Amino acid sequence: MKNTITNGSTKLILLHPYIQKQANPNRLWLIALVSVFAVASLLTLVYTRESFHTTTTTTHITAALNHQPQTLPKSVMRALVHYAANINSTNHMSQTDIKQISDVLKQCASPCNFLVFGLTPETLLWNALNHYGRTVFIDENRYYAAYMEEKYPEIEAYDVQYTTKISELNELVASVREQSHNECRPVQNLLFSDCKIALNDLPNQLYELDWDVILVDGPRGYWPEGPGTISAIFTAGVLARSKKGGNHKTQVFLHNYNREVERVASEEFLCKENLVKSSKDLLAHFVVERVMEENGTHQFCRNYPPTSS
Repeated sequence: MKNTITNGSTKLILLHPYIQKQANPNRLWLIALVSVFAVASLLTLVYTRESFHTTTTTTHITAALNHQPQTLPKSVMRALVHYAANINSTNHMSQTDIKQISDVLKQCASPCNFLVFGLTPETLLWNALNHYGRTVFIDENRYYAAYMEEKYPEIEAYDVQYTTKISELNELVASVREQSHNECRPVQNLLFSDCKIALNDLPNQLYELDWDVILVDGPRGYWPEGPGTISAIFTAGVLARSKKGGNHKTQVFLHNYNREVERVASEEFLCKENLVKSSKDLLAHFVVERVMEENGTHQFCRNYPPTSS
């Protein structure tokens, strides 16, 4: 409805309040609709930006992880080697020998599987040098192995019972020669071996790994009734020849090569033809190749050395 008011020649048209009331709801709905659309657009924009940021960040992190260095920087490795070689210890390995092993670890494809017989003053060093790989320590002292794992959680150590004696060296070598076609074969799964000097009580998983580097620096062997390293050397020789995949060569280091047990056992099970280098600082380096079991070989070396008297 409208009312007309005449004032001289001017006419004023007044809208009835009822008509104004009819128009307000439509305007409110329109404002509400526009507001909802604006809020929805804002939320969509924020979510899209957050999603893009998250995706970009994840991509950068993944790329960084994929391109992280697989070996320690040379400066760090040199510092570790220098520091370890200068620790005051009568049982410590020389700097020359430490460097020889560290050079091989540096060239090892990552991840590198490194097996060490003996918990020694170099234990932390070996674990650090093989930072991106797996380093496993085997020791005859169960209490010391447990202590090292508790004090240094990053260390993976296992204890093993050795049944050999240094005074029985010649008899042990002779028994292996007699059983080389059976229980003491150079290619076998040691987990199921009944060879007298084989280590068959390690965790099962360790027999399934392809070891790239093996260091024999234990067990102790400086008195007649001590276990000596004959079992460790035999086990290292079999593990190297029984690899299933990966690199077909295993780098085997033997410390205290000047002692009789180490010299005799290495000539029997690691073989002179595999000797790459021996230093005046008591370290011998062998490279032992994988042997396919179907080849039917039943001897460790091409020419057996005579048994030491």
